[in-house]
Amino acid sequence: MAQAPARAASAVRLFDAHCHLQDPRVAPVAPALIRAAAASGVARFAVNGTSEKDWHLVKRMAEDHPAVVPCFGLHPWWVPERSPDWMDSLRRFFAETPEAAVGEIGLDKGSRGRTIDFREQVEVFWRQLELAKELERPVSVHCVRAFGDLLEILKQTGPFPAGVLLHSYLGSADMVSGLANLGCYFSLSGFLTGMKSTKAKQMLKSIPLDRILLETDAPDALPKLDNVSVSPVPVHSSDADTEKHHKDSESQAATASNESLNHPENIHIVLKYVASLLEMPETELAELSYKNANKLFSYPGSKVHPEAGDI
Repeated sequence: MAQAPARAASAVRLFDAHCHLQDPRVAPVAPALIRAAAASGVARFAVNGTSEKDWHLVKRMAEDHPAVVPCFGLHPWWVPERSPDWMDSLRRFFAETPEAAVGEIGLDKGSRGRTIDFREQVEVFWRQLELAKELERPVSVHCVRAFGDLLEILKQTGPFPAGVLLHSYLGSADMVSGLANLGCYFSLSGFLTGMKSTKAKQMLKSIPLDRILLETDAPDALPKLDNVSVSPVPVHSSDADTEKHHKDSESQAATASNESLNHPENIHIVLKYVASLLEMPETELAELSYKNANKLFSYPGSKVHPEAGDI
């Protein structure tokens, strides 16, 4: 079991505001990932469910690890697979897990999202936004090439006193003010390294300092920067006799696939990159983003509690 959240020996403390450690690609080694990240200063992990198939895994992970903040939601990619009683099931998970936030939900007009009826995405998104308001919980939002739609929907359903986390934010600087006025926070991940640095810097400079969060989106969003070493995800292998006959080629393929997976410990790379673009000391950004996330996730019933000095 992971240690209870605490200030680690690291010079900084961080809050991974959005990740998916229940993902089958990393779930077998999730305890090791949590331990390693915690040792590096990561005190909290907001683990987001994406469909009815993994909400129970997130719930169990949060029960096993004090540092995990559970989040339940239906991601736009899985909208076509929802059951007729998906909302009843979602409500049941929140009733059984009072410490949970809402997420991951959202809108997607990207290459994968275009294959999914957008009207259905909007309907499912809208219902979950209303649930977040009803429960007075923050909500973690996925948005790909649909920021205009997102802003209009948030205007119609908002404001959101409990907060909206725009995860892996890659929208324009021009969108920030309107979204911030509706209660949005802007969470930055390794995907930011794929944006042109001048555009990324302009966007970051437009975000209010009390709305900046950091995340990994692990096992996705592996930062891609020249001359920067990332923490690898260990390859999971079974000791069972039935597994020992696997061919070397299969083992090599598993190792290769792991090279693209993200580790929560890599939030330090995101920290360093964002701090450099903001021309801010890393320690200052770390503490700022930690306090912002701590405030966002300090709702009634949460595992997270406001600290002295947090505002």
